[in-house]
Amino acid sequence: MIPVTEFRQFSEQQPQFRVLKPWWDVFTDYLSVVMLMIGVFGCTLQVMQDKIICLPQRMSMPNQTILLPNKTELVSPAVPQEMHEMMGLKTNLDLQQYSFINQMCYEKALHWYAKYFPYLVLIHTLIFMVCSNFWFKFPGSSSKIEHFISILGKCFDSPWTTRALSEVSGENPEEKDKKCSASRAILNVSVEGNLDDLEKTQSLKSIPEKIVVDKPTASALEKKEGEQAKALFEKVKKFRLHVEEGDILYIMYVRQTVLKVMKFLLIIAYNSALVSEVQITVKCNVDMQDMTGYKHFSCNHTMAHLFSKLSYCYLCFVAVYGFTCLYTSYWLFYRSLKEYSFEYVRQETGIDDIPDVKNDFAFMLHMIDQYDPLYSKRFAVFLSEVSENKLKQLNLNHEWTPEKLRQRLMTNHNNRLELQLFMLSGLPDTIYEVTELQSLKLEIINNVTIPASIAQLEDLQELSLYQCYLKIHATATSFLKENLKVLRVKFDDSRELPHWLYHLRNLEELYLIGSLSPDASKNVVLESLRELKNLKTLSLKSNFTKIPQSIVDVSSHLQRLYVYNDGTKLVMLNNLKKMVNLTELELVHCDLERIPHAVFSLTNLQELDLKENNLHSIEEIVSCQHLRKLTCLKLWHNSICYIPEHIKKLGSLERLYFSHNKIEILPSHLFLCNKLRYLDLSNNDIRFIPPEIGVLQSLQYFSVTCNKIENLPDELFFCKKLTTLKLGKNTLSLLSPKISYLVLLTHLELKGNHFELLPPELGFCRALKRGGLMVEDALFETLPSEIRDKMKTE
Repeated sequence: MIPVTEFRQFSEQQPQFRVLKPWWDVFTDYLSVVMLMIGVFGCTLQVMQDKIICLPQRMSMPNQTILLPNKTELVSPAVPQEMHEMMGLKTNLDLQQYSFINQMCYEKALHWYAKYFPYLVLIHTLIFMVCSNFWFKFPGSSSKIEHFISILGKCFDSPWTTRALSEVSGENPEEKDKKCSASRAILNVSVEGNLDDLEKTQSLKSIPEKIVVDKPTASALEKKEGEQAKALFEKVKKFRLHVEEGDILYIMYVRQTVLKVMKFLLIIAYNSALVSEVQITVKCNVDMQDMTGYKHFSCNHTMAHLFSKLSYCYLCFVAVYGFTCLYTSYWLFYRSLKEYSFEYVRQETGIDDIPDVKNDFAFMLHMIDQYDPLYSKRFAVFLSEVSENKLKQLNLNHEWTPEKLRQRLMTNHNNRLELQLFMLSGLPDTIYEVTELQSLKLEIINNVTIPASIAQLEDLQELSLYQCYLKIHATATSFLKENLKVLRVKFDDSRELPHWLYHLRNLEELYLIGSLSPDASKNVVLESLRELKNLKTLSLKSNFTKIPQSIVDVSSHLQRLYVYNDGTKLVMLNNLKKMVNLTELELVHCDLERIPHAVFSLTNLQELDLKENNLHSIEEIVSCQHLRKLTCLKLWHNSICYIPEHIKKLGSLERLYFSHNKIEILPSHLFLCNKLRYLDLSNNDIRFIPPEIGVLQSLQYFSVTCNKIENLPDELFFCKKLTTLKLGKNTLSLLSPKISYLVLLTHLELKGNHFELLPPELGFCRALKRGGLMVEDALFETLPSEIRDKMKTE
């Protein structure tokens, strides 16, 4: 026996699936129940009552002698009196013989339709019921249906749905509640009335009384609902991507409907032809004379009359069922059910960005509409990006309170109070309450919208946008034009490069990082900068092959130009000649093989940086003598093999960078640049330091780390202004006691050499402490204990 509890899962799932059952499916389900009752009733009659009752039928012939059962004498038919006796009702059959005759005639003489009619009804009805619900049980479709119904119920009951529909319909819950509160105050409404109003608007969480009395509880509740709605948006997105890929639900429903129509036609066809075979009187001609003495029998089908009526009734129900299925087929094939448009929802709610859907997603929504169109309307809220953005904004405002934002304020290198936000879903409105903010840095934040309320940040002067797609209000643009001093933009495509930057007339510093091209046929082009009248610093990190013409627009007032290429060869530099007011120029990683001649026209240039290029020879350095204001020259990270004699003509140099090259010999004329304060020769192949280094009496920083130096000239220690001396990773074995001359020394690096001990004269370097002495611990222990203790004291 099968326990009833085995069918509990079907009864439990059915209420969940009712939303996907249109009226015709519900109607046919009831018809199936009625037909099932007909089948069960017929089967019960078959089992409980006699199926057929038969009596022998005497077939007399002239001059035939009939042997009666249990009689030994012969009776001649010619005798009228005896014949009359034989024509009586006695058959002399016992009960077992009658039962045998009934069974044989039921099996042999009764038509199969009359025998199996109730079973056929039962089987056909069960097939109908299976076909109607098969798509709810099939693994490939049931999982999608269960997931859809689960999401649908949550979307329908979500407070965010009510809030979103109220906002777009023009109802402002907060204003409505404030009006109600004012009316209650004027009219002095009873407390019960207030409580009723609270219950009606509680889901909106914007009741003024509640905010005043218990603000933290309301905020926490809103945050919880916001997080739930945010999770629903993600579920709907993933479900839509998954379901729109196929149409298995539509195919399953079409197939089961077609199967029911074919079943209906089959039942109507053979039942109409065979219903007449259900007769009350049945002739039975079965040869049982050896056992009963009779060959012909007349039988009565006891349930023929009832089965005949049930069959006609069953045909009527099947006909209604079939016509309903035909209507379903018409609905399936003559309507575009694999596409669903939310046009009526867009018109009714005003949410214009609700997308149309297709395939199984569309089909399920069509089915939902047959149940209640309100489900689709509320579900559509979670397909709208506008609605999602509003929710994200609400969640952001709850998460990023003004107090939390103030805690993240830091002072940047420009000595401005800076707020950095990274990978948020949007820009919280609470930022505009932090009025002391001076610098705002946004990284990897999509769909950033800057409203007019940015004007509240009166001290804002610096804005950094790193891979942010930005939309800005017209009023906010006017504010930035007047107040913004520094703008940094890192972009991957043209959408992330704001077009309003070309109109910031008070902008002083502009930093652009991304793929820019001077060719108008490319995607991202640097447009004219002529409106940037106050621009003094321009930094471009891109892949130029020539200096963009748009830079010439600011040549009259541009003072600092930084070009960082990605290794692309910078060929055309003629536009540099027009930058007559440049004081700083950096051409980094531009694959330059020589110092560009255009540089020598920049008579106001003070700092030149040619880092990470492909320089082998710098003979052109003689032309730098025309740059009389040049104080800093950076030729580091190149392939320079030697320093030319002409470098002595750069008498104004104060800082010189030659690190990370291939220099082997230091020429003595290098030290004729007697104004040098900073000299970096690290990471080369230098073996010897000329004694002429003693000429550099202004030298404060000297580094020869990572070379092959074996000895130090005593003249080095005559540079008494040295504060930093880096001698690490060489082959030095002795440190001169004249190190004591460097009384201003604060940083001394000796690691990676062959020293066996340190001179005690290090104790005269009063400014040198243990933290500034970079040496192995064992070597440090060779100093006298009093010197060690003195260095360890801060």
